[in-house]
Amino acid sequence: MNSSISSDVAFSPAVKQVQRRLGSREAYARMESRGGWETALTADVIEFIAAQRSFYLATANLKGQPYMQHRGGPPGFLRVLDARTLAFADYAGNRQYVSLGNLSENPLAQLFLMDYAERRRVKIWGEARVVEDDAALLARLKPAGYKPRAERAIIFQVSAWDVNCPQHIPRRYEAADVEAALEERDRRIAALENELRAARAALTTAASDDPPSNTAS
Repeated sequence: MNSSISSDVAFSPAVKQVQRRLGSREAYARMESRGGWETALTADVIEFIAAQRSFYLATANLKGQPYMQHRGGPPGFLRVLDARTLAFADYAGNRQYVSLGNLSENPLAQLFLMDYAERRRVKIWGEARVVEDDAALLARLKPAGYKPRAERAIIFQVSAWDVNCPQHIPRRYEAADVEAALEERDRRIAALENELRAARAALTTAASDDPPSNTAS
């Protein structure tokens, strides 16, 4: 990317013209005067990336036809190699290879990461390249115990990133997290029921041990 301002990766002259017409250009111009968006991943964003179970990869062919593809895996499958580089293993799928074909002629790409539970989203612009026949790299990228077959690696060089506001993001939770919360609730209920039974038994025992009343009728 040769933009003098990192946010130019998204704010083209046409976009800026629309911003002027709709009244938001002044605010974004102030942001640009400070250098635009971040270009290196910060510690909190790296932590966010490491926790994600999925993301969307956007590419386009030379004609500009966009394509969005979902990628999923266990937390950590999108690996941070350094503050400007991400990578992930490409697993066997439906063999359409649209993203690979697009990247073969146009390296510009974007990652879109959504955390519904925390209502947070991160957009990352950059360039991606496909790495074939690098067993050591694939071994580094493949999560431990993950069974799907990795065919190649994709390296993503970060140009800029931005965090959106949570407005209009529906709050949703991962099924595994919900199941874990329900299991913890059930364990807590069982423990409380055991405590209640023990307390009732103690009261019954104490009542049976009380001496008979000597009060005359």
